[in-house]
Amino acid sequence: MKSSANISGDYRLRDRFLEMMSAERGAANNSVAAYKRDLESYLEFLKSRQVNALDAKTDDIRDFQAEGERLGLARATAARRLSAIKQFHGFLHAEAKASENPAAIVEGPRSQRSLPKILSKPDMLVLLEASRHNMQDKQGLAQFKAMRINCLLTILAATGLRVSELIGLTVRAVTSSDAFLMIKGKGGRERLVPLSKAARETIAAYLPVLRAQSENEAKYLFPSHGAQGVLTRQHFALELKALARQAGLDADKVSPHVLRHVFASELLAKGADLRAVQQMLGHADISTTQIYTHVQVERLKDAVEQFHPLARRTKSRPG
Repeated sequence: MKSSANISGDYRLRDRFLEMMSAERGAANNSVAAYKRDLESYLEFLKSRQVNALDAKTDDIRDFQAEGERLGLARATAARRLSAIKQFHGFLHAEAKASENPAAIVEGPRSQRSLPKILSKPDMLVLLEASRHNMQDKQGLAQFKAMRINCLLTILAATGLRVSELIGLTVRAVTSSDAFLMIKGKGGRERLVPLSKAARETIAAYLPVLRAQSENEAKYLFPSHGAQGVLTRQHFALELKALARQAGLDADKVSPHVLRHVFASELLAKGADLRAVQQMLGHADISTTQIYTHVQVERLKDAVEQFHPLARRTKSRPG
């Protein structure tokens, strides 16, 4: 007989799990927030069945997955929710709160990873040229803002940093070494990222303007008067889209993450080693990096369809 669900007790267990993910495994704040939302949906489902988390069975978890499928939940979301549930029950088992992990044998939906959006290299150059043009004949705060977006864009194009890593750069990080940036990425993992000559020159031109605008010695390369003390990713994205429109590009296709894709795709197109690209992007799993090899294949297929004479002749042949 199923026991009456103790939802408050389940939430306490969930909160202990979230504390562990943050403190011991170094999960990012966004990841912890996603775990919290996913587990809340799961615990509410168990409550509707009058089942405690400690009493949940494999069939309960499968039924929760089936309910999500019935409601039209995306496969990627379903897979993420199941991952959170598996880790939660694994934690309860490891802490000797439960005798087993009922989620261990539950199979998730096979995720169909879509190809990332890619901006063409010519469009990227147009964007960079627009940012450089904006710096001309500017003074004071207007000059600072124009040089800031140019610096952000140039570093991003040269390094492929995640937007959170980019906006969180300190002045010390970019001045302690001419050749590399030491980046602390997801899960607290550190990596060295090479810094191109063009990026170093852009930073060198930007720093005096930054210091002139700062009341005190600037800690961050892209400071803000907001609560976080640094430029927000939302503000950077908005400035980037405004720049794209000014350059005559489709703003919907331009974002900080898309520019990270441009960096990775161009490296692989020029023959860079996949492991080296994985290291520079900070991917924990090389399968994440391999998605860019599929981008290259798709580009090659498009080129054959567009330019190969036999392909054109086949397409024009009457049925």
